[in-house]
Amino acid sequence: MEKNFKRYTITAALPYANGGVHIGHLAGVYVPADIYARFLRLQGKDVLFVCGSDEHGVPITLKAKQLGCSPQDVVDKYHNLIKDSFEQFGISFDIYSRTTSKTHTETASKFFRDLYDKGLFIERETEQYFDTEANTFLADRYITGTCPKCGNPSAYGDQCEKCGSTLSPEELINPRSAISGSPLIKKKTKHWYLPLDHYEGWLRQWILDGHKEWKTNVYGQCKSWLDGGLKPRAVSRDLDWGIPVPVKGAEGKVLYVWFDAPIGYISNTRELYPDDWEKWWKDKDTELIHFIGKDNIVFHCIVFPSMLKAHGDYILPENVPANEFLNLEGNKISTSRNWAVWLDEYLVDFPQKQDVLRYVLCANAPETKDNDFTWKDFQTRNNSELVAIYGNFVNRALVLTRKYFDGKVPSADNLTDTDRNILLQIGSLRSSIENSLYAFRFREALKTAMDMARLGNKYLADSEPWKLAKSDMNRVATILNTALQICANLTIIFDPFIPFSSEKLRKMLDIRKMEWNDLGRTDIMKAGHVLGKTALLFEKIEDDQIEAQIMKLQKAKKDNEAKAAEQALKTSGKNPPKPLKNGCVYGDFEKMDIRTATVKEAVRVPKTDKLLKLTIDTGVDIRTIVSGIAEFYTPEEMTGRQICILANLEPRIIRGISSKGMILMAKDENGRMRFITPQDKVDNGASVC
Repeated sequence: MEKNFKRYTITAALPYANGGVHIGHLAGVYVPADIYARFLRLQGKDVLFVCGSDEHGVPITLKAKQLGCSPQDVVDKYHNLIKDSFEQFGISFDIYSRTTSKTHTETASKFFRDLYDKGLFIERETEQYFDTEANTFLADRYITGTCPKCGNPSAYGDQCEKCGSTLSPEELINPRSAISGSPLIKKKTKHWYLPLDHYEGWLRQWILDGHKEWKTNVYGQCKSWLDGGLKPRAVSRDLDWGIPVPVKGAEGKVLYVWFDAPIGYISNTRELYPDDWEKWWKDKDTELIHFIGKDNIVFHCIVFPSMLKAHGDYILPENVPANEFLNLEGNKISTSRNWAVWLDEYLVDFPQKQDVLRYVLCANAPETKDNDFTWKDFQTRNNSELVAIYGNFVNRALVLTRKYFDGKVPSADNLTDTDRNILLQIGSLRSSIENSLYAFRFREALKTAMDMARLGNKYLADSEPWKLAKSDMNRVATILNTALQICANLTIIFDPFIPFSSEKLRKMLDIRKMEWNDLGRTDIMKAGHVLGKTALLFEKIEDDQIEAQIMKLQKAKKDNEAKAAEQALKTSGKNPPKPLKNGCVYGDFEKMDIRTATVKEAVRVPKTDKLLKLTIDTGVDIRTIVSGIAEFYTPEEMTGRQICILANLEPRIIRGISSKGMILMAKDENGRMRFITPQDKVDNGASVC
């Protein structure tokens, strides 16, 4: 049901500026948030849609260290990339700013100071890990060690990326510094804490009693946190990248990123509306809605509301419609493993197809449980729905109008009950889609919108105006007028979901952008109105385009497996295998005469550490081979051993001894030489082929 607030403040989770934006971000947060903001604007509501880059915290410093640049360089690069991606996909923020802005520093500092001056923080001195070589306290991510749960020797102090377990530095076995690699000591340091436990009773009443209408995944996670009991949470940390704690004696300490980041919604509003920003955050007639992913539920439902409540002047969120996670081809999206579909790369591979991805991500949105994106489903939804239903209907209506009425809207003089019923259904679909959108059921709303296109497509197919053109042009005129009214309504109903396509269709119809209240009108297209240039609204996506995307993911998977294997070898101290040599033809192999043979006698070559002189029975002759295996095998171990040799190798003089042939061996992962031998004993001189 419709809401009656004077204005609406809509926030979308601040993306972290250490990488680009992928489809998981778009599906989980930004497409639903944009749909809702566009829907409210179409209704004439006063809307502020705010977001920005989250640019502080440890991962930024880690990325900078990895790239050999400054943290500012990192956030500048990714802020611009992220902002451009959002603009390309039509995410209609009123402002997209950043937490390194001067306005944000001032706003976050003042927010902290307001709570500090009220005595709402707890000061605590605790022991934390300290790197004596780097002379710095270490954030959890700068601490590595062995995971106590899976044995991974490269786990971080906050998480093991191999088994996914959440950890604390104290749980790691043999913790060490990720900066210097040195062992760690514990050292005392002072920090400020927000006593979340003081707000537990209020949170229970506000959420569990007052917001039972919240999505079950959000409500359930909040209840789980509250039932587990809340504890004070540090709002500062020892780090040189971030907003300095605005208190005397806090040198070398910055605001913890979880505290500073959500204040970015407020600071970005101040940046946009410096004179009247407060009405968006302090006026009781403003509805505040946070769009986030499930990993941010605790911060936006428990932590940030506690901060706002502690301050006392701010409104609280009316709803936090968090989505679950979107997987990719059956596996979790992973930026570190490059198992993702990046928006900037998508635009290169599928130019001008932003709406196709918006449509598919909404149709398959992880609203109440994790969902899976596959390229085959992407292709099917485009070809079977956007092209075959929506696009087909629009193309038929416009092409037939151009063919029979010279591109002018015909009059509808004799509507039948069928025509009237079709037009009446538009009104009922409007009511249905409104209810879905107000309840944040975007998948359901999109399906209803597509039902209108299905309605039009079926109407034209059943009416068959191309057949009636031979006998009843008045009837053809009425049918096409009705079809064009549906087309005009489709530009409204789809506008929040696929705005680029709605604009394209408006140009083809040569009509202005209309408001939500126009939805259901049956006279939008006046008789005699001249249509614009007709084009295909959507294009078919071919198999080879999809195969290219699947191959790209498979390559990423193989590359990641190779990196993991290389890392495992480094960790184990084993030697990696040599790369394969250049190819040879079969004739090259045929030249080699590889035979089984037995060592009859073995002695060390005088004045050498590595050489053994072996007397070999090849089954054809008795010969001598000199081999550099003395550091791995004694003469006693060699005597009587069956081996394989390259028998037709040109003789070589080694330490004055004529060596006729070469023993075939393999080097294992520890660098030890192993013989290539038959599985079972065979006669000497047997050919290896």
